[in-house]
Amino acid sequence: MNKKTFASRLTPLLAALVLAGCASGPAFEPTAPPAAPAAFKSIDGRWATLPPAEAQARGEWWKAFGDARLDDLVARADLNSTSIQAAAARLAQARALVSATKADRLPQIGVGASVVRQTLPLAGGTLPGQAATTANVGATAAWELDLFGRIAKAGDAAALDAQSREALLQSTRLLVQADVAKTYFAVRALDAERALMRESVTAYRDTLRVIERRYQAGDVSELDLARVRTEVASIESQALALDRRRAELEHALATLIGEVPSGFGLAESDWSAAPPQVPQGVPSSVLARRPDVAAAQHAMLAAQTRAGVARTAWFPDVTLTATAGQVSTDLSELFKWSARAWGVGALLSLPIFDGGRREAGVQSANALWDAAAASYREQVLLAFRDVEDQLSALSLLSDQASAQAQAVEWASRATVLSTSRYRNGYVSQLEALDARRSELANRRVALQVRAAQYQATVDLIRALGGSWEAPAARTAAASGGGEHRQRVLPAVETLALIDGRIP
Repeated sequence: MNKKTFASRLTPLLAALVLAGCASGPAFEPTAPPAAPAAFKSIDGRWATLPPAEAQARGEWWKAFGDARLDDLVARADLNSTSIQAAAARLAQARALVSATKADRLPQIGVGASVVRQTLPLAGGTLPGQAATTANVGATAAWELDLFGRIAKAGDAAALDAQSREALLQSTRLLVQADVAKTYFAVRALDAERALMRESVTAYRDTLRVIERRYQAGDVSELDLARVRTEVASIESQALALDRRRAELEHALATLIGEVPSGFGLAESDWSAAPPQVPQGVPSSVLARRPDVAAAQHAMLAAQTRAGVARTAWFPDVTLTATAGQVSTDLSELFKWSARAWGVGALLSLPIFDGGRREAGVQSANALWDAAAASYREQVLLAFRDVEDQLSALSLLSDQASAQAQAVEWASRATVLSTSRYRNGYVSQLEALDARRSELANRRVALQVRAAQYQATVDLIRALGGSWEAPAARTAAASGGGEHRQRVLPAVETLALIDGRIP
């Protein structure tokens, strides 16, 4: 082959490579993530800087409530929750895909054998239309050269998908644990409210018996008797409504821990302890552990990597192949040395004109990257909002609990005074019942406020990624020494690193 012929054959390939390099698509910059706030609006505390730590152990955060039955329910949910099992299965699927993608970087080797009987043309001493048997046994090997990093980037994207699934598994586990705790505390709150209602029903029935005797003696009118009977029926109806709600929550709790509601029961127990207090100075670094934020970040990075994979479509694919074996038209001659056959080859593939298919692929990958970056930004904003919501809720609920405690105290005093005045004949039975009803209403509101404090505490723990404890943050604070208050950038900003370019 002369130089002119060789150059003429090489020119189309060089032109294609030049076109591929020039057609890598427009530069793409995803939306920047939100900056971390200087401080949470609802508290003032220390700050510490930590790298993303979604894999950091959250610890058994529910044990801060000091309830052995809750500990048992959470342990059962970790083992039997269908939501956790489904998330674990999706993680296993993603890890299997990583292994499959890595396999594309290795040579593919196979063995095979075939026997074919067919008519052959005039050749090798056969007559036209004469049938002959061809036997073949051998091995094949193929290896795609990853000259432009397409296979490596696809493997990186699959690995990032697996990390995202792992973070989603942690997020699902945290969500199930939080739901179990919230449902359990809702049941306990209803138990306390039902006990209060039972006391009220007993007191109203005692009052009704007194009024019935006085009515029979002619001391009170039928109107007073009708009013008391109305109050008794109303309070009994409210107690039955609480019983129905309690049964529904118990069934929901059974479903959360992966058990059949008909075989699950939760006995009543005391619920007088206050929820654990949020320590002053919750570090912003705990947000680095939020698994949903980590999942969104890994998904964004996977989309970024796949945008790089899409750009490699402009470059050629090069595959090396090799075959070796035995071929013969006579089975008795198949394994003789003279029947050996082999071949090696190289295949280069590069589309020259595809109607814009590759460019559309690049634009689609960039759009997916943009969407993933927006989702990540939204998840970070939601993380900040969740923490602010629960911190403000706990602060306001604390004030509301104090105010409601005073309301209960004065309502109880009003009941005592009204009962005394009624016995001395200064007020009617209706006024005494109104005072009792007001006390009951205020006590129920106090219970509901305390239940809301429990719910907000669990929601805050979930919003902080599993707990407000941060071992590394405590170490950093201790090394700062005494009362020295050095403020540095919150760690959530380290979650918000976006390269913006495909290397």
